Amino acid sequence: MTGFWVALVTLALGSLIGVVRLRRDGRVRDISDSTGSGDSGDGAHRLSAADLGDELGERATLVQFSTAFCQPCRATRRILADVSAIVPGVRHVEVDAESRLDLVRRLDIMRTPTVLVLDPSGNIVKRASGQPRKAEVLAALADAVPGT
Repeated sequence: MTGFWVALVTLALGSLIGVVRLRRDGRVRDISDSTGSGDSGDGAHRLSAADLGDELGERATLVQFSTAFCQPCRATRRILADVSAIVPGVRHVEVDAESRLDLVRRLDIMRTPTVLVLDPSGNIVKRASGQPRKAEVLAALADAVPGT
């Protein structure tokens, strides 16, 4: 009978963890929500064209950190490409997390895909860990960038 209760508790705990992760995965948050402290002033929450190896968008830049064998990264790439095609002045830049460990450490990227929403000057205003939904990315752009 003890084995039954252990299995039941394990199943319930696993289901709870799965539901929590499903609700949090891909949710776009303000940068202050993900770091807990807001901008520290040391440049940790700002990216330049030199950091990315590509130009910033006129109105916003969607930065995606990916790895080669990440399946959700492929779907995220399609979502962000669609959004950048729909919204004028928005650019999608993909960064290989394995080759840019300096940025990964500086920005505290813990998993792929991670998506950052940058304003026109390169300040990180929104962040999502996991595969975001297209509607959430569009809403994040509307909230983060005036006139989007």
